[in-house]
Amino acid sequence: MACIDNNNNAALTPSAQIGVLQVKEGIHPEYVETQVKCGCGNSFVTHSTVSELHVEICSACHPFYTGKQKFVDSAGRIEKFQKKYAGKYGAAAKNAAKS
Repeated sequence: MACIDNNNNAALTPSAQIGVLQVKEGIHPEYVETQVKCGCGNSFVTHSTVSELHVEICSACHPFYTGKQKFVDSAGRIEKFQKKYAGKYGAAAKNAAKS
């Protein structure tokens, strides 16, 4: 499959097409090197349209990548839930029903 380059009308293979497409000037944000900082203390460099990013979870601390279970608790929601529903559901409720 060959394509025509509008600049010189030469036939190009699909692998040679990289870099042929031009974008409109003045409408796209600048693509810069970005420093990403995670809540766990990890930081790394990537590229984005902003120069600095702050994230809560990165690949160094995310449970899917680390294999460790970690609760991301926001304002004690887990403790509040456990306190509110303690004994009403699950194993505690089954044990209470037997007694």
